[in-house]
Amino acid sequence: MARGFFALISRMKYITRWALMRNSVPENVQEHSHMTAVIAHALAVIRRDVYKIPCDPGEAAAAALFHDAGEIFTGDMPTPIKYMSRELTSAYKDAERSAAGRLLAQLPQELRESYVPLLTGGGETRDLVHAADKLSAYIKCIEEERAGNREFRLAARQTKARLEALNMPEVDYFIEQFIPPFKLTIDELGEP
Repeated sequence: MARGFFALISRMKYITRWALMRNSVPENVQEHSHMTAVIAHALAVIRRDVYKIPCDPGEAAAAALFHDAGEIFTGDMPTPIKYMSRELTSAYKDAERSAAGRLLAQLPQELRESYVPLLTGGGETRDLVHAADKLSAYIKCIEEERAGNREFRLAARQTKARLEALNMPEVDYFIEQFIPPFKLTIDELGEP
């Protein structure tokens, strides 16, 4: 029996993000998931190597790659709408769970158990994936502002405040060490 799991996953590239905002450079869910995975991996390495807390960077990266996979069925719901009311938030979370179930049903039974934590947000690195998701959004805001797009000013401030509220040393370390270069040009990045 042919299974559509990976064909569906490949469609993440067709789902645009930031639908309510004018974008200088459009971003899709596949691009966002890649950057979120890179950052989640980094946060796990920071947790493990800087703060000496056992952590699996590979697990964090894999979970981040799939963290928005359900949007294949739900689309990317803009944050202001997603959290407009408790009822709407609850309904969207139900839709996300349903989407995860639909994706899992596209896998052979013997593979499903391995994908459950990736598609349902489970696993020990869930907090790192959540933080990486916010960091990826913050970087998008910085890049848009750097391109002269004032549309992302408030989103940048709000996202940075959410990151600070996480009270995660890995996030603070990442912001201090790696966020400032996102405000530089390619020529400035190449300078020693």
